[in-house]
Amino acid sequence: MNDGSYSLTATLWRWAGGANGGDWFFATISGEVGEALSATALMHRLETGRRSGWGSVKVEARVGETAWRTSAFPSKEQGWIVPIKAAVRKGEGLIEGEPFELDLQF
Repeated sequence: MNDGSYSLTATLWRWAGGANGGDWFFATISGEVGEALSATALMHRLETGRRSGWGSVKVEARVGETAWRTSAFPSKEQGWIVPIKAAVRKGEGLIEGEPFELDLQF
C-alpha cells in the first residue's frame, strides 16, 4: 500500500495554442502513478457523486527544493498531465525535452 507519495522521472514538454496565447509546460504522468491518479479520481467520484473540475486531482508537487500545489488533469492523448509553473522551471533549471525528477503527493 502506498502512502500517497510517488516519485517519477518526467520530461518537460510545451503545449502552445492556449486561449490566451501563452505557452504552457507540462509533465506527463503515466504507469503506476497514472493508475493511482485514475483510482483517486474514481474514488472521489464514488464518494461525492461528482467529478472534480475537468476530472482533475489535487496534488502537491515537488521538483528539487521547490514544492507547490496544483492539479493533475486527465488527457486523452497523454494519460495524466501536471502543469509546471515558470517559477519552478526557472528555479530548478528545467529544460524542455529533458528528464527531471518529480515527486507527487495526493
